[in-house]
Amino acid sequence: MNDVDVSKQIQQMVRFIRQEAEEKANEISVSAEEEFNIEKLQLVEAEKKKIRQEYERKQKQVEVRRKIEYSMQLNASRIKVLQAQDDLVNSMKEAASKEIQHVSHEHHHHSYKHLLKDLIVQGLLRLREPSVLLRCRAQDLHLVNSVLDSVKEEYAEKDNVYQPEIIVDHIHLPPATSHHHAHGPFCSGGVVLASRDGKIVFENTLDARLDVVFRRKLPQIRKNLFGSVAA
Repeated sequence: MNDVDVSKQIQQMVRFIRQEAEEKANEISVSAEEEFNIEKLQLVEAEKKKIRQEYERKQKQVEVRRKIEYSMQLNASRIKVLQAQDDLVNSMKEAASKEIQHVSHEHHHHSYKHLLKDLIVQGLLRLREPSVLLRCRAQDLHLVNSVLDSVKEEYAEKDNVYQPEIIVDHIHLPPATSHHHAHGPFCSGGVVLASRDGKIVFENTLDARLDVVFRRKLPQIRKNLFGSVAA
């Protein structure tokens, strides 16, 4: 083999090696690009997932805040409605309280005297004590004293006992409310009875009876005014 043949053979080998290197380089380049694209796609999908999760989290936060705000507004509305209902009910009670002050007026003298008698008898039947203290308003003192004998007789007959001792207290209940004493203690009428030792007290004033009746009838009052839901 002469030098020319050797030179040709070497050139063929170089071309083969170069071609093989280029093909290998192309394979590496293609593989690297594929890996890059796969990694890029994974990164994009991961970022999309993070964005979706963040969006869902913020959406839930917005929904929770919306529900909280709605609940607060609803509660505030309910409180306003309940307050308005209470104001109306209280105004009715105040009106009734003013009305019962007329029961003891002079032009109702006879009926109020009979009412005092019934209230005292009722108190005696509740206490069932042989001796009681009785407290009334100063302006009712003469009416109370005028019915004590008949009260004792009626109680003794109803309870089948001896006539009780009734001691009228020298301390009196406050008078009815007025513009001058609108916020002080007041009594629209009636009596308070107590055992001699003071351990048992029965308040049978008109105001106390109004409170009892009002509490007892309050569900029905609210139902009549506001419907079954309010009751």
